[in-house]
Amino acid sequence: MLARCPAPLARPSQLAADDLAFAITAFAYNFEAMFRHKLSIVALSLTAFALAGCQVTLPPAPPPARQKLVFMAGYKPQANLPFVGAYVAKEKGFFEAEGLDVTIEHSPGQGQHIQLLMSGQVHVTTSDAAVVLQRRADPGLPLVSIALIGQRGQQAFVAKKASGMTSPKDWEGKLVGYKGTPPPDLFALLNAAGADVNKVQLVNVGFDPRVLVEGKVDVYPVFKSNEPYLLTKKLGQELVIWDAADYGVPTLGLTYVTSEAHLAERPEAIRRFVRAALRGIEYARQNVSEAVQIVLKYTGPEADPNHMRYMLETELRDAFGPYNQAKGIGWQTKEQWEALAKMLQQYNALGEVDVSKAFTTALLEDAP
Repeated sequence: MLARCPAPLARPSQLAADDLAFAITAFAYNFEAMFRHKLSIVALSLTAFALAGCQVTLPPAPPPARQKLVFMAGYKPQANLPFVGAYVAKEKGFFEAEGLDVTIEHSPGQGQHIQLLMSGQVHVTTSDAAVVLQRRADPGLPLVSIALIGQRGQQAFVAKKASGMTSPKDWEGKLVGYKGTPPPDLFALLNAAGADVNKVQLVNVGFDPRVLVEGKVDVYPVFKSNEPYLLTKKLGQELVIWDAADYGVPTLGLTYVTSEAHLAERPEAIRRFVRAALRGIEYARQNVSEAVQIVLKYTGPEADPNHMRYMLETELRDAFGPYNQAKGIGWQTKEQWEALAKMLQQYNALGEVDVSKAFTTALLEDAP
């Protein structure tokens, strides 16, 4: 039997070619896999970079625009408590925290603040409570008290302590001054003290309290937070002071006031104003010295800091009474307003008026 010859060995050149082909194929495969892997890493890196770039470059959302309001104080810059509430709320950022941009202005007098309120150029101002009722009755202005700051009236009467007078009954036979027209609380005070008004000589005086010092009148009408400081601290007088509220006469002081139109059109903005302003008053009560410095930013350097402090402390005392003990500064009741209206009408200082429309507590429910 013939033996089968083994297959001939491949030639060295063929082996080299096959190995080379296999090596090239393996290298290509590995290179492609490696390339795909690196491409994936690069792509992920680029995506992450792009996302990170987007997060960094996106602008922040703009804050909501603050609502603009104009507050006009009813007199020149000074430390009347409703003025101070607005000053402090502006300087301490309380208005801004409520989303408000409040411009503070001051009335030059002659009732211009009420006129501008009615024309819509002012949104909130200040007014004596009696004036609110009187202007509603005649000429029928739609004024609304949104916070009653003065729980007592602003005015009183003083005499030199050396006069020996201790009661309004002692005014009989004396010269008693008034400013402009005799106020109804003057007659109510005389009546409450049992004095005969026909035995009192009433005289119109100006705004210079030196007429009392000079003996031109025996009794002088004052704003409690103003002239007593001048008479005692500047003119060296010892005084006796009569406040009608101490004799049971229903009197009320300054209010924050707006119009029925503003309440209907911008109730939430007015509510936030009240909340911030009352917060300003409370801050001033706890930080009197700082509040006085804030007041001086508005008055200018010519104002007497001690006078401003006296004014602020006097009006803070009158901001509290039996009707707002539970609810706090600014609270007001129908009972208070009705009692005031009745007193004014008794002395022919007020016509017919719907008291319930002269004030609202709706904005005070969530105040501090």
